[in-house]
Amino acid sequence: MLYRFRVIDRFPEKPSPAAVRGTLVHAVLERLFDLPAAGRTVPAAVELLDPQWARLLAEEPELAAMFADGGPSLEGWLAEARGMVERYFTLEDPRRLEPADRELFVETVLESGLKLRGYIDRVDVAPNGMVRVVDYKTGTAPRADFEARALFQMKFYALVLWRLHGTVPRLLQLMYLGNGEILRYEPDEADLLATERKVEALWKAIHRAMETGEWRPRVSRICDWCDHKVRCPEFGGTLPPLPEVPAPVPDAVVPDFSDDV
Repeated sequence: MLYRFRVIDRFPEKPSPAAVRGTLVHAVLERLFDLPAAGRTVPAAVELLDPQWARLLAEEPELAAMFADGGPSLEGWLAEARGMVERYFTLEDPRRLEPADRELFVETVLESGLKLRGYIDRVDVAPNGMVRVVDYKTGTAPRADFEARALFQMKFYALVLWRLHGTVPRLLQLMYLGNGEILRYEPDEADLLATERKVEALWKAIHRAMETGEWRPRVSRICDWCDHKVRCPEFGGTLPPLPEVPAPVPDAVVPDFSDDV
């Protein structure tokens, strides 16, 4: 149902302080590697916060509304972002890294014709050609019983890279800046084939919902933060009719993975 609200109906959503904070921290870490290796220090990274926030605000002035009407204070919000940037340096030394790509757009088409695409935070390539896929998360690391769900995003990226280049990435690495933990996983072809089957099944379920009109909700604790709760039947809302001229159905699976859920 959330897919329908976002992609078919295209109802607007209010900016989330947590999600925007993630965007800000990602922008700082991306631009950190524009600096010479020796200059990639904690003070240099912290100095990037204000100009990157100014850039985001100039591009989307409505973000200022997050700090009104009982929202978080801007000072406290920026302090949390600064803490995450500083915590990054406890996990690795960027002076010893030269990423092959940052914010890499990847796209491939499966044998079924389904197009997959997404953006990868960082790709590292070792001198021996081995590939590491890195993703920054501004939330906290999941409990052990939720790790598989967290890794689905990374396996999705690995699947796209494998289909593009014919080589399975050696390491998938999730860096949780909320509590300073790293989740690492070494995929193999069996993993990625299983991921491919899951992606195909998800897409079939979307098409089945389009044909039957049955868009199933999935209730969870994050429903309390959902902008669409008011129209969701699970919470007494009235499901609006589909648009008379619905938006074109995407020909790609574009996963939307929140940092803080």
